[in-house]
Amino acid sequence: MRHVALLCYERFQMNWSDEGIILSVRPHGETASVVELFTRVHGRHTGLVHGGRSRKNRPILQTGNHVDASWKGRLSEHLGHMTLELRTGYAAGAMDDAAALVGLTSMASLARLLPERDPHPNLYEITLFVLGFLDDSTVWPALMVRWELALLAELGFGLDLEACAATGSNDALIYVSPKSGRAVSASAGEPYRDRLLALPAFLLHGRRAGAGVTETDVMNGLKLSRFFLQQRIFTPRDLKLPEPRVRLETLLARG
Repeated sequence: MRHVALLCYERFQMNWSDEGIILSVRPHGETASVVELFTRVHGRHTGLVHGGRSRKNRPILQTGNHVDASWKGRLSEHLGHMTLELRTGYAAGAMDDAAALVGLTSMASLARLLPERDPHPNLYEITLFVLGFLDDSTVWPALMVRWELALLAELGFGLDLEACAATGSNDALIYVSPKSGRAVSASAGEPYRDRLLALPAFLLHGRRAGAGVTETDVMNGLKLSRFFLQQRIFTPRDLKLPEPRVRLETLLARG
């Protein structure tokens, strides 16, 4: 009977290995931690890390770090146990730049909007790309704007910035309609300019995020993504924008 029980246990044991980015860490009991990851294949996933609060594991279990993860649980819907090995310590690298650190935590807090265990490989790749530029303040703020728009698209609320909503032309696109989320040209939008959102040029198709992007461009981009995050995700759920995202815009506005 014991042998049969062991076979049944092994049959239903669930295991996987993946890479991921740490989104959050919270204490569990006296020594363990519950860690939430954004993984490449398994999406947003949590697991219990034994000894997560130990001196050895604390530097690894930091928001934004890139890790290798192994998860094991009796059933796939269980919390399960997780072991982690550090790949890249992005958290430590951002410690010397307050804005970069807030940008990292903002990205992690917004990524928690993704449905649990639903893979988003494209956004995962973009996230790693942004993290890799956190040491370059001339590049990452613009990349952060693109990341937030990519998140909106992954959640089903992508903007259409390819052509003017009124004329179908792709010339002189400088506005975005707050109602439709579509681009609007300078001529078509002129009578309504006070009611439209600014569309920075670096968000147009074929433009590079770091090529000639001004601080005004970045702030307009953040205002644009923030508006649609609030309108389409947070307000309908009666939620507020995460505090790190609010601070990010404040810090970057100060220059």
